[in-house]
Amino acid sequence: MKKKIIITLALLFSAGIIANAQIQKGNVMVGGNFADINLGLNNPNVFNINLTPKAAWFVQDNVALGGYVNFGLQTAKNSNTVTSYGIGGLGRYYTGTDVEVIKHGRIFGEATIGVGGVNVSDGGGNTNGLNFSAGPGFAYFVTHNIGLETLLKYNGLVGFGSQTYQNNISLSFGLQVYLPGQSTGKKIQGDMK
Repeated sequence: MKKKIIITLALLFSAGIIANAQIQKGNVMVGGNFADINLGLNNPNVFNINLTPKAAWFVQDNVALGGYVNFGLQTAKNSNTVTSYGIGGLGRYYTGTDVEVIKHGRIFGEATIGVGGVNVSDGGGNTNGLNFSAGPGFAYFVTHNIGLETLLKYNGLVGFGSQTYQNNISLSFGLQVYLPGQSTGKKIQGDMK
């Protein structure tokens, strides 16, 4: 009986180390967000999707810096096609502890800055220039290295074109994979022995 208790405690301790290891210095985050996925079934038939692949490196515990690429498309029957794009840098800060309500969850803040644009097929409502965003998010870790997340962000675009400023608030859902860095992987292996 004592042996089973010791083994159980050791496994729980190891799982705790691994669960907190995904946002440690040296790790890499790779994934993306999917926003405004909408396939209209009534007239007009609307299709809208916004994809944002991301990659970031944890420069210290709970802080990641990296980059993103964005592509969006909105089309409707007998209407204009709107395309959006962007590329730039991103920063994330994760809270230091698990969220009490849901174990394995972390609240984070994300901010981006880069170049981007929104272009309408008939030429009206175009803006190209400086793209920026900021907002809170929540990541739920289904395993020690896979996180499902939701992100609510204010997005702004300042530049030139037929409109000089565009903004919106977006809600996106995503999947991130957290890969251990070389030193983190060695530390986890050493702690599990």
